[in-house]
Amino acid sequence: MSTLTINNIPLKHFDMRAKELMQSYLKLINIDISDYTFAQNYIWLSTATGFYSIIDDTFCLFILNGGELSMLLPPLGKKENIHKAIISCFEIMNANNSNRYYSKIEYVHEQILESFVDYLEEGTVIFEALEDFVIERKLVDYIYKVDDLIELKGDAYKSKRNEINRFKKAYPNHRIEVLDKYKHGPSIITLFNKWVSDRTKYMPKEEVEVFMDGIYFERFAIKRLINEYEKLDVEGIVIFIDDELKGFTVGERINDNTSCVIIEKTDFEVLGCAQFIFREFSKYLKNEYGSVYVNVGDDMGFENLKKVKMSYRPDKLVPKYTIYQK
Repeated sequence: MSTLTINNIPLKHFDMRAKELMQSYLKLINIDISDYTFAQNYIWLSTATGFYSIIDDTFCLFILNGGELSMLLPPLGKKENIHKAIISCFEIMNANNSNRYYSKIEYVHEQILESFVDYLEEGTVIFEALEDFVIERKLVDYIYKVDDLIELKGDAYKSKRNEINRFKKAYPNHRIEVLDKYKHGPSIITLFNKWVSDRTKYMPKEEVEVFMDGIYFERFAIKRLINEYEKLDVEGIVIFIDDELKGFTVGERINDNTSCVIIEKTDFEVLGCAQFIFREFSKYLKNEYGSVYVNVGDDMGFENLKKVKMSYRPDKLVPKYTIYQK
């Protein structure tokens, strides 16, 4: 399926051909959350059907799931065009969907919400302006100062420093390499499969089913990331111990000040490896992009992941919202 037409508006299939166009609209905004890049959406749509269109001079990204249409991001473009585009997009979704509940816009930054009401009557507060809509606060992105992640100063980071020092002492023959999909791709998939197996061993049985549902999508995302690596404007590093790949991480630039980590995996049984590669990649992102901040995305609602991300003392927690129409 290459085109979906709703209300006489053609929605094109979201693939690599949309990259330059989407990036041109992303340049018109300055948002630091991890979802606002081409690569993030492209790799995570590997098992779903994405569509896009230029509506009211904004880039609009839709996902078709079970025949129901929703938006993965709000309309991207100039501030003065966003309000009209959101209304137009809800009209498109409602025309397709079996119920208005399925019509929603996810991963909305506060800046976009402000743009939504900026062109309404002066003095109208945001919740009055959005009285025809339901706004739900969902997850938050964890954003850190890159120098904090590199230096790990103070008592707050004492455990991180100890874990890294123990890793370096136990594995003096480790080495870091810049990720090369041809050289490292097969070993990355092998490591990921081992990571899944190890994680399920130590996980309560009642959590395994939910975990494996997520892993299904993550496996496809990693394969797409590796296959299209050179086309996606991403950067990555890998870590070896005794010539065996034990960890990898991939990220990209979000804006002039902020980079993000798209994915990171290390051998669950190599203690300190995760902390070590995270610090090394922070150095890499600073050197490669001159980044001041590193965004590691949200915690997907997992309490253990939240604890890990909070343990690194984020500088900012940036909320993301979903918009529904009443």
